[in-house]
Amino acid sequence: MKKIQMVDLKSQYEKIKSTVDASIQEVLDTNTYINGPLVHQFQKNLEDYLGVKHVIPCANGTDALQIAMMGLDLKPGDEVITADFTFAATVEVIALLQLTPVLVDVDLHNMNIDIDAVKKAITPKTKAIVPVHLFGRAANMDAIMEIAKEHNLYVIEDNAQAIGADYISKSGSKVKVGTIGHVAATSFFPSKNLGCYGDGGAIFTNDDKLAHIIRGIVNHGMYERYHHDVVGVNSRLDSIQAGVLNAKLPLLDEYNQARRLAATKYNAAFSGHKNIITPEFDGNENDHVFHQYVLRIIDADRNALMQHLLDKGIPCAIYYPIPLHSQKAYLDPRYKEEQFPVTNQLVKEVIALPMHTELDDEQIKFIANSVWEFLNK
Repeated sequence: MKKIQMVDLKSQYEKIKSTVDASIQEVLDTNTYINGPLVHQFQKNLEDYLGVKHVIPCANGTDALQIAMMGLDLKPGDEVITADFTFAATVEVIALLQLTPVLVDVDLHNMNIDIDAVKKAITPKTKAIVPVHLFGRAANMDAIMEIAKEHNLYVIEDNAQAIGADYISKSGSKVKVGTIGHVAATSFFPSKNLGCYGDGGAIFTNDDKLAHIIRGIVNHGMYERYHHDVVGVNSRLDSIQAGVLNAKLPLLDEYNQARRLAATKYNAAFSGHKNIITPEFDGNENDHVFHQYVLRIIDADRNALMQHLLDKGIPCAIYYPIPLHSQKAYLDPRYKEEQFPVTNQLVKEVIALPMHTELDDEQIKFIANSVWEFLNK
């Protein structure tokens, strides 16, 4: 059995080596390192794939979130509602812009933002909602968009973990996540489902005016060289990363399907175990692209299980060990522990197992047997 990786980028690269190498060589030959033809080509390719009017590439996923909020012209003190159970970047950019983060609990079954909690958190100062499509599963965008329409709020989709996932609305229409809200942000960090070989990100929107504003923000506020019309930042996707992403984008659906297949096999291997709750997932659904495969371990020592797996050479991780409302940087007297029962439960139960496009049956069997071995001691 080959060595188990949390994410096996080397094996993935070997399958697309010639295309990736040719793209990188093109950048070296043409010296178009920033904002070159490959960046524009990737932008167009991703717009076509997503079915969205505007893709604005940028330097990383955190910048993408910040720039999306800057483009909406939110003001210091405006309240932005987001999930307590997610990576810190989501709340980090809210705080950096001197907006007021409002953290709410998540749903126990899908780990995405809890709709009732969102409704309860709205005040006259609320200006936006940031749903996170956590671990690759689409949040309940029908409900979120209805709330936003009722209260005249912006919706900023954090799509860093779910690129390529489908969302089927109540009306039956199917669209890609990240194209539903007013604006969305994604990350191309190497371990993402669509990842480059450095840092990268992008903003999506169907709003022509907002897209124009954002295109200026990512480039020092310039639409014409040395004419700074808005306050901007320096956040651009470099051409080498665009070349890598161009090589991978045609394979994204195949990559996501490989992840879903691995998740189906994991779920079957863990079926019926009294201490394991597997992700809710029908193998035919495309609304979950499994950026992470996350189990809940109940009535057992999750941390000891993690050490057991590590001792056997199986990488694993806790996403996320501390709720955002308990993080030192985001402590706030407004928050009470009773507001976050699900998040406080999840941080004690979750464990992420290896998940990537190159997982094979032998590895999945070994990982699953090792989990059973510990829990059945």
